Amino acid sequence: MMMMSRTATRAAAARSMITTIVGPRYFSTTTTPPAASVDQAAAAAAKTIIPGSGNHIRGGAMAGFVRFPFTGGMRQASTVALDAEEKVKPSEESSPAPGGGSAGGGADEKGIVSYWGVQPKKVTKEDGTAWKWSCFMPWETYQADLSIDLEKHHAPSTFLDKFAYWTVKSLRWPTDIFFQRRYGCRAMMLETVAAVPGMVGGMLLHCKSLRRFEQSGGWIKALLEEAENERMHLMTFMEVVKPRWYERALVFAVQGVFFNAYFLTYILSPKLAHRIVGYLEEEAIHSYTEFLKEIDNGNIKNVPAPAIAIDYWRMPPDSTLRDVVTVVRADEAHHRDVNHFASDIHYQGRELKEAPAPVGYH
Repeated sequence: MMMMSRTATRAAAARSMITTIVGPRYFSTTTTPPAASVDQAAAAAAKTIIPGSGNHIRGGAMAGFVRFPFTGGMRQASTVALDAEEKVKPSEESSPAPGGGSAGGGADEKGIVSYWGVQPKKVTKEDGTAWKWSCFMPWETYQADLSIDLEKHHAPSTFLDKFAYWTVKSLRWPTDIFFQRRYGCRAMMLETVAAVPGMVGGMLLHCKSLRRFEQSGGWIKALLEEAENERMHLMTFMEVVKPRWYERALVFAVQGVFFNAYFLTYILSPKLAHRIVGYLEEEAIHSYTEFLKEIDNGNIKNVPAPAIAIDYWRMPPDSTLRDVVTVVRADEAHHRDVNHFASDIHYQGRELKEAPAPVGYH
């Protein structure tokens, strides 16, 4: 009896200690919250964000520590989510997300209420209409600077410059043979390669910043921004040109080789890597100029601009393919300047972090 009494006493003391330590965070002696409270939490988690207002809410009403009701036993977190989901009105469940689709892409998919507070936001344009893109947001759009000088060229002087220049020139020869005058397909292939250097450079600078416990001067963001811009070029041309199966296969091969080659090049010599990209962008300007000539000569139909391009570059609704190629060419000219500038910094024996990065320089 004495042994059983001691055991019971120790168990009671242990329970008391556990309740004291974690009770205030994870337990509550209150009853299940009324339905109105759950509705308010779900509504707060699904607040609408209007671009430009500055109220970019992160998380949700139920983020952070959550008090789970305790009525004779601990209720699981998933039960809270299910209770909140049951309270959602049928009209709210069936309403699609902005753009005609929900977060998961299904037209009839229910809105998901999570106790983590992670919810897709309903985004609207400045005129109040629903924003239909999930791959980019209104505050990431811009109007291209078409006044940039397209004729600027970095004359190769050093050995590395000449190596970079002639490497890029040699890559143009097989491209001309394969695509000939199919500039839509050429542009599509070009963008699958052009989006790689910014991602590789940004990734390596990110790791370097972590290893050395130092800031990057904004260059990580600038390079990743460049990669995203090039990817949006690809998403645009995918709406104009439908690639054939062998062109898709070629993308796999070219991207696999180029990614690894550029990765090693950037590790060995960042100034060479950025110079190569600078010359690649000069060739891109030339390719898009020829693209415009083909449109002007009537060899390529000047179709209406894709909707994604109109929203991304804030173009007029009646814009055409020619307008799209013009703004893309301006983007490439800006990327040319950024990468030649980055290479010049390294040539002066300095690091990129010592010069403020041209973030937002499209």
